[in-house]
Amino acid sequence: MTEHERYMKEALKEAKKAYKLGEVPIGCVIVYEGKVIGRGYNRRNTDKNTLAHAEITAIRKASRIMGDWRLEECTLYVTLEPCQMCSGAIVQARIPKVVIGCMNPKAGCAGSILNILNMPEFNHQVETEKGVLEQECSDMLTQFFKELRVRNKEQKLKEQENKEE
Repeated sequence: MTEHERYMKEALKEAKKAYKLGEVPIGCVIVYEGKVIGRGYNRRNTDKNTLAHAEITAIRKASRIMGDWRLEECTLYVTLEPCQMCSGAIVQARIPKVVIGCMNPKAGCAGSILNILNMPEFNHQVETEKGVLEQECSDMLTQFFKELRVRNKEQKLKEQENKEE
């Protein structure tokens, strides 16, 4: 197992925490000198907070550990390509490298829709590595959304039955 795979496994553990809460299973860890210093998982619905993304939580925790908003010697591992907000936060935190599990063609801003991480107009660009444990990351998301569609369908049927009574 490579170093990137080892840390992506840690990000997947975080994503499983989100899954158990019924949240979209996205997980993130930030590594500094071989140690995980920040962890996060998606909690938007649980916290009723737009900002409760895995990357934002991990950046906040890592910044606290480092005692600085700059995370210049860290690597961020995330199971799903970051959105525009998280990509912007990564650039602002000066994180030099991001390792991505699977891409997000509907909302990703590390190459899918935009590539905020590598815009030369910003004063910081981020090296990216994509596709680390891609199948495992993708499978978890696919399974989650399959189950969500079933739950939503069952809920609609119950609501219809209640209206008929």
